[in-house]
Amino acid sequence: MISIAGKSAICNKTFQPFCKKKTGIDFGKIIRLEAVRRGHSSRIIKLKITGSKQTLVIGKELEIRRALSESHLYSSAFVVDHLGEQDGIPQQFVINGAGWGHGVGLCQIGAAVMGEKGYNYQSILKHYFQGSELKKIY
Repeated sequence: MISIAGKSAICNKTFQPFCKKKTGIDFGKIIRLEAVRRGHSSRIIKLKITGSKQTLVIGKELEIRRALSESHLYSSAFVVDHLGEQDGIPQQFVINGAGWGHGVGLCQIGAAVMGEKGYNYQSILKHYFQGSELKKIY
């Protein structure tokens, strides 16, 4: 469903059977996708899927990523916009992704590009983790 490092949209009619396939639950018409809880890095760690027939709260980040994608999302750092409501039912969900990583401060793509440009690992780590110190402990 979602290509998470950007913006993706899916209509409710398409999302209903997809969601049933991924979770095994017939939600009916999907009314809302809501981030119930976010972690320190703003990734969703508890997602509520509200349907006209059933509601489910998914309480693990990996399960959220699996439920919303054919394989799994790169990240649960996203927000959902509900568009075109008719009789309280959104006709479309727009997912705005905010990353691919784990939320610890290092962008893997950025680090790879820096490496290709000739930066060594010490410089890359210093760039992402300012104020830290590298030292050999063994």
